[in-house]
Amino acid sequence: MKNEQIKSYLTILAGSFLFCAGLNWFIVPAGLYNGGTVGISQIIRTLLDLDVGFDIAGILNFLLNIPLLLLAFFSFGRSLFLKTLFSLVTQTIIFTYLPIPAEPILGEYAVSCLIGGILAGAGVGITLKAGGSGGGLDILGLYFTKKSKDFSVGRFTLIVNAIIYAMCAVLFELPVALYSIFYSMVYSFSIDKTHLQHINTSVLIFSKNKAVCEMILHELNRGVTYWKGTGGYTESNTYVFYSVLSKYEVRILQESLKQKDPDAFVIVTEQDQVLGNFEVRL
Repeated sequence: MKNEQIKSYLTILAGSFLFCAGLNWFIVPAGLYNGGTVGISQIIRTLLDLDVGFDIAGILNFLLNIPLLLLAFFSFGRSLFLKTLFSLVTQTIIFTYLPIPAEPILGEYAVSCLIGGILAGAGVGITLKAGGSGGGLDILGLYFTKKSKDFSVGRFTLIVNAIIYAMCAVLFELPVALYSIFYSMVYSFSIDKTHLQHINTSVLIFSKNKAVCEMILHELNRGVTYWKGTGGYTESNTYVFYSVLSKYEVRILQESLKQKDPDAFVIVTEQDQVLGNFEVRL
Protein backbone atom coordinates (compact mmCIF):
# COMPACT_ATOMS: atom_id res chain seq x y z
CA MET A 1 0.00 0.00 0.00
CA LYS A 2 2.82 2.38 0.89
CA ASN A 3 4.60 1.64 -2.39
CA GLU A 4 1.38 2.42 -4.28
CA GLN A 5 1.09 5.76 -2.49
CA ILE A 6 4.69 6.64 -3.32
CA LYS A 7 4.12 5.65 -6.94
CA SER A 8 0.98 7.80 -7.16
CA TYR A 9 2.78 10.86 -5.75
CA LEU A 10 5.72 10.36 -8.15
CA THR A 11 3.19 10.13 -10.99
CA ILE A 12 1.58 13.38 -9.86
CA LEU A 13 5.03 14.99 -9.79
CA ALA A 14 5.65 13.87 -13.37
CA GLY A 15 2.22 15.17 -14.37
CA SER A 16 2.95 18.55 -12.75
CA PHE A 17 6.23 18.82 -14.65
CA LEU A 18 4.61 18.04 -18.01
CA PHE A 19 1.83 20.56 -17.38
CA CYS A 20 4.26 23.32 -16.40
CA ALA A 21 6.68 22.47 -19.22
CA GLY A 22 3.90 22.72 -21.79
CA LEU A 23 3.00 26.18 -20.49
CA ASN A 24 6.44 27.64 -19.65
CA TRP A 25 8.21 26.36 -22.77
CA PHE A 26 5.54 26.80 -25.44
CA ILE A 27 2.53 28.84 -24.31
CA VAL A 28 3.92 31.61 -22.06
CA PRO A 29 6.75 32.63 -24.48
CA ALA A 30 4.11 32.98 -27.21
CA GLY A 31 2.10 35.34 -24.99
CA LEU A 32 -0.86 32.95 -24.80
CA TYR A 33 -3.04 31.93 -21.86
CA ASN A 34 -4.33 28.81 -20.16
CA GLY A 35 -7.92 28.46 -18.95
CA GLY A 36 -9.14 28.08 -15.35
CA THR A 37 -7.42 29.56 -12.32
CA VAL A 38 -4.03 29.30 -14.04
CA GLY A 39 -5.32 31.51 -16.86
CA ILE A 40 -6.75 34.00 -14.36
CA SER A 41 -3.36 34.06 -12.60
CA GLN A 42 -1.56 34.67 -15.90
CA ILE A 43 -3.85 37.60 -16.75
CA ILE A 44 -3.32 39.15 -13.28
CA ARG A 45 0.45 38.68 -13.68
CA THR A 46 0.41 40.43 -17.06
CA LEU A 47 -1.70 43.33 -15.79
CA LEU A 48 0.47 43.82 -12.68
CA ASP A 49 3.63 43.79 -14.83
CA LEU A 50 5.89 43.15 -11.83
CA ASP A 51 9.58 42.45 -12.50
CA VAL A 52 10.56 40.17 -9.59
CA GLY A 53 12.97 37.95 -11.51
CA PHE A 54 10.54 35.03 -11.96
CA ASP A 55 7.02 34.30 -13.18
CA ILE A 56 4.58 34.95 -10.31
CA ALA A 57 1.66 33.20 -12.07
CA GLY A 58 2.33 29.96 -10.18
CA ILE A 59 2.22 31.68 -6.80
CA LEU A 60 -0.94 33.59 -7.74
CA ASN A 61 -2.55 30.33 -8.84
CA PHE A 62 -1.73 28.71 -5.50
CA LEU A 63 -3.26 31.64 -3.59
CA LEU A 64 -6.44 31.44 -5.68
CA ASN A 65 -6.66 27.74 -4.88
CA ILE A 66 -6.43 28.04 -1.08
CA PRO A 67 -10.21 28.35 -0.53
CA LEU A 68 -10.78 25.59 -3.11
CA LEU A 69 -8.37 23.32 -1.20
CA LEU A 70 -10.44 23.82 1.94
CA LEU A 71 -13.54 22.97 -0.09
CA ALA A 72 -11.85 19.78 -1.33
CA PHE A 73 -10.89 18.77 2.21
CA PHE A 74 -14.40 19.12 3.63
CA SER A 75 -16.26 17.82 0.56
CA PHE A 76 -14.12 15.04 -0.93
CA GLY A 77 -11.99 13.62 1.86
CA ARG A 78 -8.39 13.56 3.01
CA SER A 79 -6.84 11.50 0.21
CA LEU A 80 -7.97 13.73 -2.66
CA PHE A 81 -7.10 16.83 -0.61
CA LEU A 82 -3.52 15.68 0.06
CA LYS A 83 -2.89 14.70 -3.55
CA THR A 84 -4.38 17.95 -4.83
CA LEU A 85 -2.27 19.93 -2.35
CA PHE A 86 0.85 18.05 -3.47
CA SER A 87 -0.01 18.71 -7.11
CA LEU A 88 -0.51 22.45 -6.50
CA VAL A 89 2.69 22.79 -4.45
CA THR A 90 4.80 21.02 -7.09
CA GLN A 91 3.14 23.04 -9.85
CA THR A 92 3.90 26.28 -8.00
CA ILE A 93 7.58 25.37 -7.55
CA ILE A 94 8.00 24.21 -11.16
CA PHE A 95 6.12 27.20 -12.57
CA THR A 96 8.39 29.51 -10.59
CA TYR A 97 11.76 27.94 -11.32
CA LEU A 98 11.36 26.26 -14.72
CA PRO A 99 13.10 28.65 -17.16
CA ILE A 100 10.87 30.46 -19.65
CA PRO A 101 12.55 31.10 -23.03
CA ALA A 102 12.85 34.78 -23.91
CA GLU A 103 11.58 33.96 -27.40
CA PRO A 104 9.16 31.22 -28.46
CA ILE A 105 10.98 27.93 -29.11
CA LEU A 106 8.81 27.45 -32.18
CA GLY A 107 8.17 30.42 -34.42
CA GLU A 108 4.74 29.21 -35.54
CA TYR A 109 2.00 29.91 -33.01
CA ALA A 110 -0.19 27.02 -34.13
CA VAL A 111 2.64 24.51 -33.62
CA SER A 112 3.38 25.99 -30.17
CA CYS A 113 -0.29 25.55 -29.25
CA LEU A 114 -0.20 21.97 -30.53
CA ILE A 115 2.95 20.89 -28.66
CA GLY A 116 2.14 22.90 -25.53
CA GLY A 117 -1.44 21.57 -25.45
CA ILE A 118 -0.33 17.95 -25.83
CA LEU A 119 2.25 18.26 -23.02
CA ALA A 120 0.04 20.21 -20.60
CA GLY A 121 -3.01 18.04 -21.25
CA ALA A 122 -1.03 14.84 -20.81
CA GLY A 123 0.31 16.19 -17.51
CA VAL A 124 -3.18 16.88 -16.17
CA GLY A 125 -4.43 13.49 -17.42
CA ILE A 126 -1.58 11.69 -15.66
CA THR A 127 -2.33 13.58 -12.44
CA LEU A 128 -6.01 12.61 -12.62
CA LYS A 129 -5.15 8.95 -13.26
CA ALA A 130 -3.01 8.99 -10.11
CA GLY A 131 -6.02 10.12 -8.06
CA GLY A 132 -4.97 13.73 -7.78
CA SER A 133 -6.23 16.99 -9.20
CA GLY A 134 -4.72 20.27 -10.31
CA GLY A 135 -7.29 22.07 -8.18
CA GLY A 136 -9.03 25.07 -9.67
CA LEU A 137 -12.31 24.69 -11.51
CA ASP A 138 -12.37 20.89 -11.17
CA ILE A 139 -12.90 21.15 -7.41
CA LEU A 140 -15.51 23.90 -7.70
CA GLY A 141 -17.29 22.06 -10.50
CA LEU A 142 -17.39 18.78 -8.59
CA TYR A 143 -18.75 20.58 -5.54
CA PHE A 144 -21.62 22.10 -7.52
CA THR A 145 -22.24 18.73 -9.17
CA LYS A 146 -22.88 17.28 -5.70
CA LYS A 147 -25.37 20.06 -5.02
CA SER A 148 -27.27 19.79 -8.30
CA LYS A 149 -27.86 16.79 -10.54
CA ASP A 150 -28.23 19.10 -13.54
CA PHE A 151 -24.79 20.65 -13.06
CA SER A 152 -21.89 19.66 -15.31
CA VAL A 153 -18.19 20.14 -14.51
CA GLY A 154 -17.34 20.39 -18.19
CA ARG A 155 -20.08 22.93 -18.90
CA PHE A 156 -19.00 25.03 -15.92
CA THR A 157 -15.37 24.95 -17.06
CA LEU A 158 -16.41 25.90 -20.60
CA ILE A 159 -18.34 28.95 -19.36
CA VAL A 160 -15.49 30.21 -17.14
CA ASN A 161 -12.91 29.68 -19.90
CA ALA A 162 -15.14 31.54 -22.36
CA ILE A 163 -15.09 34.52 -19.96
CA ILE A 164 -11.29 34.27 -19.60
CA TYR A 165 -10.68 34.23 -23.35
CA ALA A 166 -13.17 37.06 -23.89
CA MET A 167 -11.05 39.07 -21.42
CA CYS A 168 -7.94 38.15 -23.42
CA ALA A 169 -9.59 39.47 -26.58
CA VAL A 170 -10.52 42.76 -24.87
CA LEU A 171 -7.36 43.32 -22.81
CA PHE A 172 -4.82 42.14 -25.35
CA GLU A 173 -5.36 41.24 -29.00
CA LEU A 174 -7.89 39.04 -30.78
CA PRO A 175 -5.21 36.63 -32.14
CA VAL A 176 -4.07 36.02 -28.53
CA ALA A 177 -7.56 34.87 -27.60
CA LEU A 178 -8.00 32.78 -30.77
CA TYR A 179 -4.67 30.97 -30.39
CA SER A 180 -5.35 30.47 -26.67
CA ILE A 181 -8.68 28.86 -27.55
CA PHE A 182 -6.93 26.58 -30.05
CA TYR A 183 -4.42 25.61 -27.35
CA SER A 184 -7.30 24.92 -24.94
CA MET A 185 -8.93 22.59 -27.49
CA VAL A 186 -5.71 20.59 -27.96
CA TYR A 187 -5.19 20.60 -24.18
CA SER A 188 -8.68 19.18 -23.54
CA PHE A 189 -8.26 16.54 -26.25
CA SER A 190 -4.93 15.48 -24.74
CA ILE A 191 -6.50 15.14 -21.26
CA ASP A 192 -9.24 12.91 -22.68
CA LYS A 193 -6.76 10.67 -24.47
CA THR A 194 -4.58 10.37 -21.36
CA HIS A 195 -7.24 10.05 -18.69
CA LEU A 196 -10.32 9.02 -20.73
CA GLN A 197 -12.45 10.95 -18.25
CA HIS A 198 -15.44 11.20 -20.61
CA ILE A 199 -15.66 7.45 -21.23
CA ASN A 200 -18.69 5.88 -19.58
CA THR A 201 -18.13 2.81 -17.44
CA SER A 202 -20.30 0.26 -15.65
CA VAL A 203 -19.26 -0.49 -12.09
CA LEU A 204 -19.97 -3.58 -9.98
CA ILE A 205 -19.15 -3.19 -6.29
CA PHE A 206 -19.22 -6.06 -3.80
CA SER A 207 -19.38 -4.72 -0.25
CA LYS A 208 -20.94 -5.48 3.12
CA ASN A 209 -21.44 -1.77 3.75
CA LYS A 210 -24.79 -0.42 2.51
CA ALA A 211 -23.46 3.13 2.92
CA VAL A 212 -21.85 2.63 -0.50
CA CYS A 213 -25.34 3.00 -2.00
CA GLU A 214 -25.88 6.35 -0.25
CA MET A 215 -22.45 7.54 -1.39
CA ILE A 216 -23.21 6.84 -5.07
CA LEU A 217 -26.66 8.46 -4.80
CA HIS A 218 -25.69 11.59 -2.87
CA GLU A 219 -21.98 12.19 -3.51
CA LEU A 220 -21.88 11.24 -7.18
CA ASN A 221 -25.54 12.00 -7.89
CA ARG A 222 -25.83 8.80 -9.92
CA GLY A 223 -28.46 6.08 -9.89
CA VAL A 224 -27.56 2.70 -8.45
CA THR A 225 -29.17 -0.73 -8.34
CA TYR A 226 -28.29 -3.22 -5.62
CA TRP A 227 -29.17 -6.71 -4.57
CA LYS A 228 -28.12 -9.13 -1.85
CA GLY A 229 -25.62 -11.83 -2.71
CA THR A 230 -23.77 -14.68 -1.02
CA GLY A 231 -20.04 -15.32 -1.19
CA GLY A 232 -19.36 -18.65 -2.91
CA TYR A 233 -16.34 -19.40 -0.72
CA THR A 234 -17.25 -17.73 2.56
CA GLU A 235 -21.04 -18.25 2.34
CA SER A 236 -21.34 -14.78 3.94
CA ASN A 237 -23.92 -12.20 2.89
CA THR A 238 -22.86 -9.19 0.85
CA TYR A 239 -24.36 -6.35 -1.18
CA VAL A 240 -23.82 -6.10 -4.93
CA PHE A 241 -24.09 -2.53 -6.28
CA TYR A 242 -24.35 -1.68 -9.97
CA SER A 243 -24.02 1.80 -11.46
CA VAL A 244 -22.92 3.57 -14.65
CA LEU A 245 -20.40 6.36 -14.12
CA SER A 246 -18.04 8.49 -16.16
CA LYS A 247 -14.36 7.62 -15.92
CA TYR A 248 -13.83 10.83 -13.96
CA GLU A 249 -16.45 9.80 -11.39
CA VAL A 250 -14.81 6.38 -11.01
CA ARG A 251 -11.78 8.16 -9.52
CA ILE A 252 -14.01 9.91 -6.96
CA LEU A 253 -15.68 6.57 -6.23
CA GLN A 254 -12.32 4.92 -5.56
CA GLU A 255 -11.34 7.65 -3.12
CA SER A 256 -14.67 7.41 -1.26
CA LEU A 257 -14.50 3.61 -1.07
CA LYS A 258 -11.17 3.89 0.75
CA GLN A 259 -13.13 5.48 3.60
CA LYS A 260 -16.44 3.59 3.33
CA ASP A 261 -15.05 0.10 2.70
CA PRO A 262 -11.34 -0.41 1.86
CA ASP A 263 -12.02 -4.14 1.36
CA ALA A 264 -14.71 -3.62 -1.30
CA PHE A 265 -14.24 -5.62 -4.51
CA VAL A 266 -14.81 -3.47 -7.62
CA ILE A 267 -15.15 -4.37 -11.29
CA VAL A 268 -15.00 -1.49 -13.80
CA THR A 269 -15.96 -2.07 -17.43
CA GLU A 270 -15.84 0.55 -20.20
CA GLN A 271 -19.06 0.93 -22.20
CA ASP A 272 -19.23 1.73 -25.92
CA GLN A 273 -22.77 3.07 -25.61
CA VAL A 274 -25.26 3.85 -22.85
CA LEU A 275 -28.93 4.30 -23.79
CA GLY A 276 -31.91 5.49 -21.80
CA ASN A 277 -32.06 7.89 -18.88
CA PHE A 278 -28.35 8.52 -18.37
CA GLU A 279 -27.05 12.06 -17.88
CA VAL A 280 -23.91 12.73 -19.92
CA ARG A 281 -21.70 15.25 -18.11
CA LEU A 282 -19.26 16.64 -20.66
